[in-house]
Amino acid sequence: MSDSTDKKSNGSCESQCNCDFSLAFLLLRGWLGLRALLAGIEKFGAYKSEQHPLGDGTDAVIEAKVKYYALANYHGVPPALLGKFQNEALIPGFALNLFDKILGPALILAGVMLLLGLGTRLSLFVQGVIYIALSVGLILINQPDGIAWLGIHVALVAMALLLAKHNKLALLKKW
Repeated sequence: MSDSTDKKSNGSCESQCNCDFSLAFLLLRGWLGLRALLAGIEKFGAYKSEQHPLGDGTDAVIEAKVKYYALANYHGVPPALLGKFQNEALIPGFALNLFDKILGPALILAGVMLLLGLGTRLSLFVQGVIYIALSVGLILINQPDGIAWLGIHVALVAMALLLAKHNKLALLKKW
């Protein structure tokens, strides 16, 4: 009996469920889901300065920057880059404003959907479109490092889409 027929007849994991592909997809799904979720949450983060007394009986204080999250902190496009994008002739103002408003919530929604396995293919596609849109913006303002990172993200999304047929743990497998 040949080696390949032997593997099929003995009930190995490779012949029954393609476990390696399923595990590879699960890793990509977890990484991409967390990446999108946390990137979206970070859009609501800001730092504030707090002063804390040393407690040694003197009036000396330590100033510390503390990160906090709030709806009022939201910036889809970082303020440091917003001015550059506003000066770019190929980015219409209405599109920049819309992108600024929806980027964080879109990343959070796509990340949660991917982590839960709700519309896995759809959430992966949405993430790919978001990363392409971000790449276009960075190309226009000449940020080559960010473009390269986003290119890697698009490649990971494409790889996950190719492995999506091996998605074993999903709440809604159709999409």
